Amino acid sequence: MVKRILPLVLVSLLLASCQDSPTNPSTTNPQSVSVLTQHNDNTRAGWNDTETALTTSNVNVQQFGKVFTLPVDGEVYAQPLVIGHLSIGGGNHNVVYVATINNTLYAFDGDNGRLYWRKNFTRSGWRAPKNTDMTGACGGTYTNFSGNMGIVGTPVIDTASGTMYFVARSTTGSQYVQYLHAVSILDGSEVVTSPRVITATISGTGDGSVNGSITFDAQKQNQRQGLTLLNGVVYVSFSSHCDWGPYHGWILGYDAATLQQQVVYNATPNGYAGGMWESGAGMAADAQGNLYVVTGNGTVGDAGDATNLTNRGTSALKLTRSGSALQVTSYFTPQNYQYLNDFDLDYGTGGAFLIPNSVYYLTAGKDGNLYLLNKDAMGGFQSSSNQVQQVVSLGSNSNMHCQASYYKGSSKEFIYVWSENDVLRAIPFDRGSNLLDRTGEIDFLGTGGPTGQSGAVLSVSSDSSTDGTGILWASYASSGDAESFVSPGILRAFDANDVTRELWNNQQNAARDGAGTYAKFSPPTIANGHVYLPTFSNKVVVYGLQ
Repeated sequence: MVKRILPLVLVSLLLASCQDSPTNPSTTNPQSVSVLTQHNDNTRAGWNDTETALTTSNVNVQQFGKVFTLPVDGEVYAQPLVIGHLSIGGGNHNVVYVATINNTLYAFDGDNGRLYWRKNFTRSGWRAPKNTDMTGACGGTYTNFSGNMGIVGTPVIDTASGTMYFVARSTTGSQYVQYLHAVSILDGSEVVTSPRVITATISGTGDGSVNGSITFDAQKQNQRQGLTLLNGVVYVSFSSHCDWGPYHGWILGYDAATLQQQVVYNATPNGYAGGMWESGAGMAADAQGNLYVVTGNGTVGDAGDATNLTNRGTSALKLTRSGSALQVTSYFTPQNYQYLNDFDLDYGTGGAFLIPNSVYYLTAGKDGNLYLLNKDAMGGFQSSSNQVQQVVSLGSNSNMHCQASYYKGSSKEFIYVWSENDVLRAIPFDRGSNLLDRTGEIDFLGTGGPTGQSGAVLSVSSDSSTDGTGILWASYASSGDAESFVSPGILRAFDANDVTRELWNNQQNAARDGAGTYAKFSPPTIANGHVYLPTFSNKVVVYGLQ
């Protein structure tokens, strides 16, 4: 049972007595939108359609820019989350939560930057693991991370119980452990069942098996995706560090109230790899309680049968809970999966999402293709062709280390994708044909897009579908290759209905609005008239109307 939260008045008094004063006078923001999970909700479409302050008319260099900064103790890989009008600090406030690679969690006032609380979750006497602890990753020169690797995947918040869930990692240098934490959103205190050591064992003869069993490896398994809360279960997924094996794609489900493990799924129990990471995007879920995820390079099929459901690397999966297991109830595997595996062209690197109010699931991979799937009949595996709703080729240079997004305007709806080495694309989704309409595609052909092996992470804000309110926000490395290097970052804003029209970027007045370095795979959070931009410069930069 979750620990009872202290009376709010008492908590407010305690916090007020020990925390910093606000940087600006406290005012009540009329907006009270919450962003409780990666990319806004379980569709992972990345659209806040209740933003009433920011418009295409006032987001410009004269009226919009940096308003304050939230200093933290390390790089921010997890997307900042927001709770609107939370009773804390002596009143109702919009609160933004920031997690760092040092296993530290912060709660700030989202409107003025006041720190309500901070807490570190490294195991006592241990430390956060570092990239140099992954001695076999990338041949011993692991640079996908630049230092510590504590909290990486985006947490998830349950407002009904007032609880935040996240995974923190610790090591002694020889021992490694990952914990699932459940903490109060009011003060960071652990609920009575928290933390829970993450362990798992499943029957299988695959890579790393011992006597017919595969055991979760806390050092080698990388918790990169955002967590998913679905029907009272917190789901946590895992990939690898630079394909350092043996590893597998795991999904572990925990009861949100007790943290008892409820579900164990391994994508390749009789094979190898099949990691789940999607450039940091969380697993999607629908209203019927199904999970949707894409696995990377790994074994396809079993016993010579590529359609066998036992091993499903390089596949999009629809997973339905059955007791303590997840059953593959639909899937798609590209017909050239062996080629993709042989040349490290992972399927699933592009953040996948469910197109709202439809049965379609947008996925992408390093081969430069968008694969539009019917979530209920994905297409399975056919050696001769891909039996899917649609394949859209963006070219071999578009490796899709990125997160796509979505918006529905008054007349058209778009999916947006900005892969590295490519242009920003706004592709209409046609409800008549249920296809992406390339003839109506709008591209931003301006200079300065993402390069190397790291594309842009995108988010959208609007006031419903009202014309003049739709804004596409893009964060990426302004130069260099963010795959292996900490790189300078840029945040850009475009008219969501016409992406050829750039509204603003944080380099137009860099002295005022510059943010520092790019936070790889951590998209901006737009809520309550503010844009919260994570960085690798030990801060979250907050933008709003001047």
